Amino acid sequence: MIQPIQLADLFLEGEDMEALRHIRFFLDQHSRKELFDHLLAPAMYHIGSLWENNEITVADEHLATAICDFVVSAVDNREMAEKGLERKVMVLGPEGEDHYIGLKMVSSLFRDHGWSVKYMGPNLPLPHALEAAEKWQPDVVALSAALVYRLPVLKTYAQAFLALPSKPAVLIGGRAVNVSNVNSLRSTGAMVIQDLSQLELWLKTGEKPRNDYDISI
Repeated sequence: MIQPIQLADLFLEGEDMEALRHIRFFLDQHSRKELFDHLLAPAMYHIGSLWENNEITVADEHLATAICDFVVSAVDNREMAEKGLERKVMVLGPEGEDHYIGLKMVSSLFRDHGWSVKYMGPNLPLPHALEAAEKWQPDVVALSAALVYRLPVLKTYAQAFLALPSKPAVLIGGRAVNVSNVNSLRSTGAMVIQDLSQLELWLKTGEKPRNDYDISI
C-alpha cells in the first residue's frame, strides 16, 4: 500500500496515471474519507512543507497540485448531489488563498453524506461570497486556508457569514488550523475542524470536536 510521501513523490514527478492507479487500489479497501484523511491530505501537507522550506520550486508545487486535483476529481462521487437534497453547503477559500485541494476533499465528503454542495473554489472576494450566500442560503459555509497568516482573513469571513440573516453555520479548516494556535477564532462562533475525521463525525452525528478545537456553533 502506497504511503503519503511516496504519493507526494508521484505528484511531484507528474505521474498522474500511476498515482491514480495506487489511489484506486487504496479505495478497493478503504473509504473515500480515509483516502483524503490518511493519504491525500498528508501527501499535500508534505508538499506544502517542502515548498515552505524551499526544497521544491513553485512550478513543482503547481504540478503536484494539478495532479492531486486530477485524482480527486477522478474519484469524486457526485451521485448524491443530483437528488435535490435539502441540506446545502457552500465551500470556498478567502481572497488571497490559492490552495483548493482541501476544499475539493471537503466538498466530496459533504456529497458522500447527502449534502447539496456549491463549490466556489479558492480566492473568492468577501463581497462576492456574501452575495452568493444571500442568494443560495446555505445551511453551512465551509472555509479553508493553508497558511497561518490567512487566519485573520478567515476570522473576518466567518464573522461576516455568521451575521447574515439566514445564520449559516460556519466551519473553518485547512493546514493553517493544524499548525497554529486558533484561539483568535474562538470568539467568532464558528467551528474549527482539525481534520476530515472530525468533519465526518459532525456530519454523521452533529457532535462537535471533543478536543482543543471544540468551538460551539
